[in-house]
Parts: sequence; C-alpha cells; structure tokens
Amino acid sequence: MYNPSAKEVSIVDVPEMNFLMIDGEGDPNTSQEYHDSIEALFSVSYKVKFITKKENSQDYVVMPLEGLWWVENLADFNIQDKSGWKWTAMIRQPDFITKYMIKKTIQEVEKKKKLPVLPRIKFQSLHEGLAAQIMYIGPYSQEGPAVEKLHNFIEEKGYEFNGSLPGEKHHEIYISDMRRTKPGKLKTIIRQPMKRRN
Repeated sequence: MYNPSAKEVSIVDVPEMNFLMIDGEGDPNTSQEYHDSIEALFSVSYKVKFITKKENSQDYVVMPLEGLWWVENLADFNIQDKSGWKWTAMIRQPDFITKYMIKKTIQEVEKKKKLPVLPRIKFQSLHEGLAAQIMYIGPYSQEGPAVEKLHNFIEEKGYEFNGSLPGEKHHEIYISDMRRTKPGKLKTIIRQPMKRRN
C-alpha cells in the first residue's frame, strides 16, 4: 500500500487504520496553520514512538505524512488557487497505540513546544476500502497528469469515486521528506477510494 508502481495504476483494499489528524483550510504553501499542523503531528508521532520504546520495549518506524484534500464544491476546485482548499493532515499510527497514550504524549509535547494546533489533534480510524493508486515522482505542482491517469483508470475499469468518507477527497501520501528532497525526485502516492459503478 505504501510502494505502488509509478508506471501503472494499481487497485488496493485499504484496511481500517488509526491516524493522528488535524483539519484545516487554506493554501499549504503559505498557511502557517498547515506548517504548524505538520510540526505538531510529527512531534507527537516521534514522542509516542520514544515513550513506547522506553516503557513497552516496542519500536517501529514513524510513517510518512499523508493528506486528504477537497473543496466544498468540486466545481470550484482550482489547482492554481489553493486558498479555498480544505485539508486533513495525518500520520498513521501502529495498532497498539491507544487514545490514552496519545493524550499522555500530547501533554508531554505541550510542556516543551508552544504549538497552537496541538489541542486540535484527533486520534481516529479511517477505513478507505477499495481504492486505486499510483506513485508520482516529481514536484507537487506538476502531478496533474498522474491524477488524470488515475481518474481515467477508475472510469475505464467500471468504477466511480466512493461517495462515503473520505469520498471525493483527494488522498496523497508523501513518501519523500520535502525538506531534504529535490522537487524532481519527490515521491508521492496518489490514492482515490472507489466503488463499482451501479
């Protein structure tokens, strides 16, 4: 699920998974809220990993940042003007991480970092189910053809976007660290939940 082909669209059945999530809106390139949200999510994710390893002797790899993107009215979607975009920034958590552990970790992080979005972190499950996905390699601003290829695949194979949560939301998984990777080498999984057309 986290290493699809960059040449062909693949179909996956995504199980229910737990995530740390923060909801927001606005252009991710200019929004301080989005920047703060990413910092908060990674701060809590690494802290809970540290606590779990120390107290429970369980270690694991912190998963990459993911994002759900949408607009209230799809007719208003504009790839150039992102000011009206809504988003959920999120990081997957292992099955053995509990709400209590996350609550305790957030309290620990709050003692050291003054991030205004920390109280808005949610610990929730997400079950996407049947989905199509492809790996896109390159700058975020040029992923349009990959998205179109994914959507065309869904249409050609007799599927349609799944209208349930997360429904029409565009899902991206940022495999590369955008701070340390050249734009031309960024790896992003583009995923779209779908269902059989009636």
